[in-house]
Amino acid sequence: MGLSTHVLDTMHGTPAAGMTVALYEVGAGEEGEAGAATLVKRFVLNADGRSPDGPLYADAALKRGRYRLAFEVAAYFRARGVDLPEPPFLDRVTLDFGIAQPGQHYHVPLLVSPWSYSTYRGS
Repeated sequence: MGLSTHVLDTMHGTPAAGMTVALYEVGAGEEGEAGAATLVKRFVLNADGRSPDGPLYADAALKRGRYRLAFEVAAYFRARGVDLPEPPFLDRVTLDFGIAQPGQHYHVPLLVSPWSYSTYRGS
């Protein structure tokens, strides 16, 4: 079933085409804390605000565990001509999440502006 993401720019009402995103596998740390993160892939969102290569993990490649998506929010909005303060309120948005049932599809959308964001487990 796999893992996917989708980013919507709520300031402009468009997909966040051109935003850089990184996917990490996160090891287990002590006492429930996140451990070391290993970069799996880095990509730039396409015109639909999605990974240009399709699912981040397809079907059997997705394993039970902890993951992180890191979205380069400030760089994206600056590239769109938004005048952000230094430092920006949101620079990089990181979402740490767990995959408990790798046989299901996990969709991790991000709705974002320079001042807020929201996420949920989509379908």
